[in-house]
Amino acid sequence: MVPAEPVAARVQLCGPFAVELAGRRIDHLLPGRQGRLLVGYLALHRHQRIPRAVLVDALWGESPPGAPGTALNALVSKIRAVAGPAVLPGRGELALALPAGARVDVEDALTSVHAAETAVAVGDWRRVWTPSLTAHFVTRRRLLPESDAPWVEAWRRRLHDVGIRALECYGTACLELGGAELPGAERAARELVELAPLRETGHLLLMRALAARGNVAEALAAYERLRVLLREELGVDPCRAVQDAYAGLLA
Repeated sequence: MVPAEPVAARVQLCGPFAVELAGRRIDHLLPGRQGRLLVGYLALHRHQRIPRAVLVDALWGESPPGAPGTALNALVSKIRAVAGPAVLPGRGELALALPAGARVDVEDALTSVHAAETAVAVGDWRRVWTPSLTAHFVTRRRLLPESDAPWVEAWRRRLHDVGIRALECYGTACLELGGAELPGAERAARELVELAPLRETGHLLLMRALAARGNVAEALAAYERLRVLLREELGVDPCRAVQDAYAGLLA
């Protein structure tokens, strides 16, 4: 078996912050929280050149230092000293220039959920597993946990949605494969219901998974919980697909 070629660079933004270049971890050498936040912002926008004013706002928001340009210059100089000047090119605008083949976990999650949804669309159930689980495992960790800046919160909401979609893909694949994979469908559905209680697709998946495992009474109870929740929270009934599944359970 031929060993896989080492990845030229890795950036992990969800969970523990990590940066690896040419096989060497450098995240502990970056200039503190603000240095990590700057690298994080640029990693999330690494195919763009970002004006310095935008970076100042991303780092300090409504409480910038007395000389924000000078403070940003100091951070950039320290990061270049650690990572090399080629990794952070630019003057009026900055970008994170990672080598070819670099991996950023957030990018992996976004491309993986797209691949999983494509496989679901064509019914290639076994091809769903790896990308859906990749997206799920990335997004279950908190993005840039040191910061609650508005742009970080916006990315967290986006990744939460990616995680939900990944779970739906994985649970649906397990359900369609059936047999020994049915417990996986039920686990994914229960997590979906907990993470997004008003998202009816999760409840529908749970009903179908329970029924497929022979637990029709539990499936009916799952429908009733959803019906009560929607009535109390929104004053509406479950969607047609959920109602049809319920009718099928009663038949």
